[in-house]
Amino acid sequence: MNERDNTGTGATDENSTAPYKYEYKYKYLYEHQPPPAKDASAEAAAPAGGQGGDEGKPTPEAGASKGKKRGVLLIIALIFILAGLAWWLYYMFVLSVHETTDDAYVNGDLVTISSRTNGTVIEVGVEDTDRVQAGQVLVRLDPVDARISLLNAEGQLGQAVRNARQQIEQAQQADAAVAQRQAEYQQRLNEYQRRHPLLAEHAVSREDVDNGRRAVDAARAALAQAQYSAAAAKAQVNGSKITDFPSVIQARAQFLNAWVNHYNDAIISPIDGYAARRQVQVGQRVQAGQTLLTVVPLRDLWIDANFKETQLKNIRIGQAVKVTTDLYGDQVFHGKVAGLDAGTGSAFALLPAENATGNWIKVVQRLPVRIELDANELNKHPLRIGLSTYTTVDTHDTDGRVLAETPRAKPLLSTDVYQHELQNADQAADAIIQANAAPAAGN
Repeated sequence: MNERDNTGTGATDENSTAPYKYEYKYKYLYEHQPPPAKDASAEAAAPAGGQGGDEGKPTPEAGASKGKKRGVLLIIALIFILAGLAWWLYYMFVLSVHETTDDAYVNGDLVTISSRTNGTVIEVGVEDTDRVQAGQVLVRLDPVDARISLLNAEGQLGQAVRNARQQIEQAQQADAAVAQRQAEYQQRLNEYQRRHPLLAEHAVSREDVDNGRRAVDAARAALAQAQYSAAAAKAQVNGSKITDFPSVIQARAQFLNAWVNHYNDAIISPIDGYAARRQVQVGQRVQAGQTLLTVVPLRDLWIDANFKETQLKNIRIGQAVKVTTDLYGDQVFHGKVAGLDAGTGSAFALLPAENATGNWIKVVQRLPVRIELDANELNKHPLRIGLSTYTTVDTHDTDGRVLAETPRAKPLLSTDVYQHELQNADQAADAIIQANAAPAAGN
């Protein structure tokens, strides 16, 4: 049998028992195999003076890789240096001249509406969130009780006026009595003076002269009595008009009070604003001074920013302030520092901290700083009391004052809705006085 395979390929069969020739076997196995790749790690680990001569020298690819690493590290270091420089510049020119707090809330005036008289509620005119105008009727009370009190005060004023008129007339009557007694005394004195010289001539009897002298004494006593009575009557009058009598003044004051109470059955709003916290119901019996509801003027809101005591060093009155809220997001409100409170929140708490006790712990305190807001911005973007804000004070300018030095020049809040009440009450009182004092109008 031939040593080659009968397939004609020339390949040997490994399972065949036929002998192989050495050169044919390995020639077949390796003539088509690629040469083995060189191990780079082995080349790097080979000594520089080893066989081959050039295997220990660095290749251009390795040098480029090292240069690339150095460039990356240099860029990273440069980025950190620039970031640190940027942060330092931001701190020096922004953070160090601005004080920021998120412990800041919208605050405003809460005008409490209460009853000035006792009465029963028969009408409630507003509900929470309603718009309210100055002079608008909010609550109306039953006028029956106030009407009865007004009629009683009207009668007392009329009676006081008539008593005053009577006293004036009595004073005039006393003056007339003095004149009458003066005439009688003069008559008795003249008669006595005519008869007394006739006694020496025995033209009249001594008895007649003595009777004449006694008549003069009686007339003198009657004149003195009339003068004292006139003085007492004038003391009651004291040259005053009816409207100046103490009793009339007192009765007039009672009438004015009753008149105002009667027309206060309609409880009105003193200012413009929005109704809130209504507590009154129809049919409820209310007492004088009882709180019925609250009116909030949203045009005059401010921010109470509670800065830490470590932030107050450079805050001054008049510094510019920027305020943002969660309600409007990025909308910025502009304002200024109006003043710093006179004490920290803990100092004015209902139960202030007792720092002298043995369990005292150091705690950074916060001081309320009032921020006035731009009224035009409030009109465009209304705020509500209690909303949280982010407040930033620009402390570049530290020339301002820490505390106010002059008192406020004008009232903080005022209203004129009650002025007409007294005017109308005065007119009603004058009408009653004139009606009861008509006969003595000349006085």
